[in-house]
Amino acid sequence: MSVAAEVSPALPEARRPAPAVLIAVLSTVGIVVSLMQTLVIPIIPSLPSLLNTSASNASWVVTATLLAGAVSTPIAGRLGDMFGKRRILVANLGFMILGSVICASGSSLLPEVIGRSLQGIAVGAIPLGISIMRDELPPAKVGGAMAVMSATLGVGGAVGLPFSALIAQNANWHMLFWTAAGLGVVCAVLVFVFVPESPVRTPARFDFGGAIGLSIALLTLLIGITKGADWGWASGSILALFGLSLVSFLGWGVYELRRTAPLVDLRVSARPRVLFTNMASIAVGFSLYGMSLTFPQLLMAPEQTGYGFGLSMVVAGLAMAPTGLVMMLLSPVSARLSAKKGPKVTLALGSAVIAVGYLCAVMMMDTVWQVVLSAVIVSGGVGLAFAAMPALIMGAVPLSETGAANGLNSLMRSIGTSTSAAVMGVVLAHMTMHLGPHMVPTRAAFHTAFFIAMAGALVALALTLCIPMRQRD
Repeated sequence: MSVAAEVSPALPEARRPAPAVLIAVLSTVGIVVSLMQTLVIPIIPSLPSLLNTSASNASWVVTATLLAGAVSTPIAGRLGDMFGKRRILVANLGFMILGSVICASGSSLLPEVIGRSLQGIAVGAIPLGISIMRDELPPAKVGGAMAVMSATLGVGGAVGLPFSALIAQNANWHMLFWTAAGLGVVCAVLVFVFVPESPVRTPARFDFGGAIGLSIALLTLLIGITKGADWGWASGSILALFGLSLVSFLGWGVYELRRTAPLVDLRVSARPRVLFTNMASIAVGFSLYGMSLTFPQLLMAPEQTGYGFGLSMVVAGLAMAPTGLVMMLLSPVSARLSAKKGPKVTLALGSAVIAVGYLCAVMMMDTVWQVVLSAVIVSGGVGLAFAAMPALIMGAVPLSETGAANGLNSLMRSIGTSTSAAVMGVVLAHMTMHLGPHMVPTRAAFHTAFFIAMAGALVALALTLCIPMRQRD
């Protein structure tokens, strides 16, 4: 059962920030927060020696951020609905700053994992920002603003790769985290000064049982997905994790249905429009990570493979930077298309464009510009799709649950990217050839990865076509 929203008195117009300022501040926060996902990619090969640990243990530095983000995002959305979205947004940035300082100050595995977990909590800032825009902006501005904010998830990842590679190549690796802390402070100050507190609140007691149940279910699922290749998909540990996750999800679902103020209103989430949008979000997130993982590896593969280009991490990152720019530029286009034709059409078009981009990648791997063009097409589709999802969700949930609903939608995308990372990782790790003392993926491995990502986009398209829309939508 949903709890009715309370609307506090709005700020006087003279004290309200201009829509352009609010959009710029929240979009900056989104880019900085999503940048955390690619922050450590340039130093992944060196992490075992830097932290004096094994490669398997060092991988937790990457996995911890993913797990923390997945668990905290729906919780942050619900807390924002209850206690104020701006307040929780600032708290998320505070966790990111603290985590960055811990990582910058440590040189062993434990503090790095703790710090990266705290950094991951900040991912909830993006759905919170989308909800603030809906509460604060004039109706005519909401569509374009949400589109821009949603695109920051991809933009930050694209910009973060060359940004972090440049720092790692020219400075001590700790500087990556000091820079992240500085950016977090800047964002927190901007939010505190320019973003008003949302007047929409949902008075209720926080659902601690639901939060614990969802955390257990998600952690067991995502650890199983991300560690399946390392531990063996048929191993007892992985099977036990998946079994525990299934039982936890079922128990959590029963518990939530009995609550008057649940963490996630499953009755609302089961509405066909919300359900199919979230399922399509998983598929789009799956396709997105295919681009993030495969295209840079293809550009950096040695020329001796017969297909690689031997680019450095920095140059490969710069080559991929236009993908983030395309996502941002297409955001207002997506908003206008959604306003004219409906967000369902925009999401379907974005999914189709993603599929076309991967098909181009299969057919064009001979030059750098062909690879970059394929990546740009994929990113254009992602930009269209990501920008349409919040509009679909917002039109189907009560005003009192926008934070929680957007958080759940972001979680679905995270599950998609996590699954993609596992699947693509297995493909590239097992379809290999010898190159001197090293094993590198074959051309067929990249083709297979592209086809799998394209299949994900086509699944997203099929699910989108199932989304019911009322005439007035």
